[in-house]
Amino acid sequence: MKDMHNSTNRIKYGEIAPEGIAILGDLEKYIKGSGLEPKLLELVKLRASQINGCAFCIDMHTKDARSQGESEQRLYGLSAWRETPFYSERERAALAWTESVTRIGEHWVLEGDMECFSKRELVDLTLAVIAINSWNRLAISFHTPPGSYLPDHPVTKG
Repeated sequence: MKDMHNSTNRIKYGEIAPEGIAILGDLEKYIKGSGLEPKLLELVKLRASQINGCAFCIDMHTKDARSQGESEQRLYGLSAWRETPFYSERERAALAWTESVTRIGEHWVLEGDMECFSKRELVDLTLAVIAINSWNRLAISFHTPPGSYLPDHPVTKG
């Protein structure tokens, strides 16, 4: 069995199946244009990545959130968001939904306090959770190394 952590053995899925990856890219473009708040989307992506243990995506979405002005305190507290006062009611609902959809095989999806989202927003939020879970599974399966990602944002463009 090949050592997938060795960069010479790593499958570069974007090069092997560019058409499939482009479909996920199109989903990301849709989500970005959905009207959901960019900071909320980064919290959702980061929380799902924490649950899934995706080092590459945790690195990426922490950097993306910081480049959008997210506070260190909120990023550090995200894995224990229920125990902190740092998140709005809408963010708490989105994080609960994210956890529920990400862990869908463990229990039924939360049917709770989602009144702060319209039906369209809830579908779009679910698509965002589906997308990040897909990216997590690709990055984890093919051992995408964390650390080299830089967000495309003025804050990071020295």
